[in-house]
Amino acid sequence: MPDKTASKRNPPWTTDELILALDLYLKNPLFPPNKDSKEIQELSDLLNRLGSKIPGSKNTTYRNTNGVHMKLMSFRHLDPQFESRGKMGLQRGGKHDEIIWNQFASHPDKCRQMAKAIREIIVAKTTNDLFEDYRLEDGEMEAQEGRIFTHMHRRRERNQKLVEQKKKQFLTKHGRLFCEVCGFCFKQHYGKRGEGIIECHDTKPLHSLKLSHKTELSDLALLCSNCHRMIHAVKQWLTIEELQDIVRETRSKDI
Repeated sequence: MPDKTASKRNPPWTTDELILALDLYLKNPLFPPNKDSKEIQELSDLLNRLGSKIPGSKNTTYRNTNGVHMKLMSFRHLDPQFESRGKMGLQRGGKHDEIIWNQFASHPDKCRQMAKAIREIIVAKTTNDLFEDYRLEDGEMEAQEGRIFTHMHRRRERNQKLVEQKKKQFLTKHGRLFCEVCGFCFKQHYGKRGEGIIECHDTKPLHSLKLSHKTELSDLALLCSNCHRMIHAVKQWLTIEELQDIVRETRSKDI
């Protein structure tokens, strides 16, 4: 009797999975590991651990060694050094493969740093904890670095002890809480009801985060809810400086 789970379509590769696969590809694009290699088997095992509770991951073909190897070959199709030689790789890769390639293939050190952090988190977490961390909240936009980094960033911003310490430090220095991008002050606008209202944003670049990283007060910026939302509004998040430039430019046009 045929195995019905093998005939079902596997879920699309996530950003985290593609970063891990691209990192393996970039280690030796001229001679990538074959599907029976130790490297491919280890990555297959890691991806199955990451996706153990994702719908569709129970398929017998889910991120197996053949599928992992094929994903590396789909990156070869996007690699210009092979295109110039007439070696096309596999053309079955999706648009997401191309997006990840364009974002990170020319920055192998950054890709390696991100992949290392993703591996550390997967290995350190229990299956249930990892799955809880991997789900996006309603309306939440995943960072271009993937869901795991999105969770790490969110967790740091919501550390209440750090948030209160940052507010206290900011009050001591400025005498009031205001948005570091647009200058909005909730207390000034809403009176007593707005006292103490402000959000924290972790400015540390996502690709530099590690599981052991300890957030410092200097990593945090105070933002109004509108500016904080604008930073996270699209997959390629803005820096504080980039959003400040946008606000300045918009205001200058209104004058």
